[in-house]
Amino acid sequence: MRRIILCLLLMTGLSYAQQIKIGEKVPDFTLDTVLNASSKSFKSADFKDKIIWIEFWATWCGPCISAMPHLEQMQAKYKDKLQVITVTNEKEERIRQFLKNKPFKLWFAIDGAEQLRKYFPFAVIPHSILIDTEGNLFATAAPEEITEKIIDSLWAKQKPKINVKTDNLTTDYIQTYFKVPDTVKERVLWQPEIKGGPGMLHTFALDSNFKGRRLTFINVGLNNMYMRAFGDFPYGRTIDKVKDKNRYCLDIIVEKPQELIPALKAELASKFNLHANITPYDKEVLLLKIEDQNLFNKVTRNSSGKRTYFARHGEIDQQGITMNDFADFLEIFGYGKFVLDETGNQEKFDIKFSFAPEDPQSLTKILSNMGLRLEKAHRKIDMLTIE
Repeated sequence: MRRIILCLLLMTGLSYAQQIKIGEKVPDFTLDTVLNASSKSFKSADFKDKIIWIEFWATWCGPCISAMPHLEQMQAKYKDKLQVITVTNEKEERIRQFLKNKPFKLWFAIDGAEQLRKYFPFAVIPHSILIDTEGNLFATAAPEEITEKIIDSLWAKQKPKINVKTDNLTTDYIQTYFKVPDTVKERVLWQPEIKGGPGMLHTFALDSNFKGRRLTFINVGLNNMYMRAFGDFPYGRTIDKVKDKNRYCLDIIVEKPQELIPALKAELASKFNLHANITPYDKEVLLLKIEDQNLFNKVTRNSSGKRTYFARHGEIDQQGITMNDFADFLEIFGYGKFVLDETGNQEKFDIKFSFAPEDPQSLTKILSNMGLRLEKAHRKIDMLTIE
């Protein structure tokens, strides 16, 4: 079973000419849509003499949501000294949907034009911005770095030490760090971690020259490399006994597609003294089945012959996808449980929808409207063990 691997770079075509540097005055800004607040819109001047904490986040970002209880606690403790404002470019409807299932008491601002991101650019979220009582940018940080000690010191007009988060704002990591002529037939290039950059795997699936014969790992752990080399295993089907915390970069090119995975395995074996074993385990699974054939017949069939791959928690937009591929999406980005395709259907579809990951029933309703259902069962599941 081939697995979906998502590479999500948060860099867009934004211009960073307006970027504010640490110590500089932050220009006045307006928040036109703020949920959970006493008013729907605010100006930065409304927070004069307060410390401002801007938290860039998204509903599909697990670490962002995990950080929110900390933000709530800090806001409650320093309600007269601190204003926490979470900021996302997602639609207001989606944030209201999120808050219905995750009723955090923070302020949630919608910045669809990403004006604040132009002032405070980032590559990876969560991304915290701390502005002192004088209106100057004090730090960019991870949310856990903003502690009571930091807030107390800032309020006392001091300049406490904080671990600054400095993102790598490169917009094209392949061209910047792994550029190679199209004529190259073979290459193996290891590089150290690219500081401040996101973790990603580029498969070149839409590249007519390198498709099937090139893989580029950027800032990934060894487990990711082994997962790819031994069958595209997702995290949920991997037992990692090594727990190597290092991050690696590898670009591997071969002449023929059938040589790519063997070359990757050989390269890993030459560099690391690890073993990968695939063992079947009896697991509770969800079986994807057709419930209503008439509704299923209305699901858009692919006619273009084009295959696309966009998927993340809460959203899918893929063309040329099989039901087996769709089961993979449901497992990785939907239910977080083993999902197996037992529809018996081999057609290719164009599937596009969004749902609320915090509310599994929202996805179940979508499946029902597609004429599909999930049924609990037990099956033997291959698990990858790295040791």
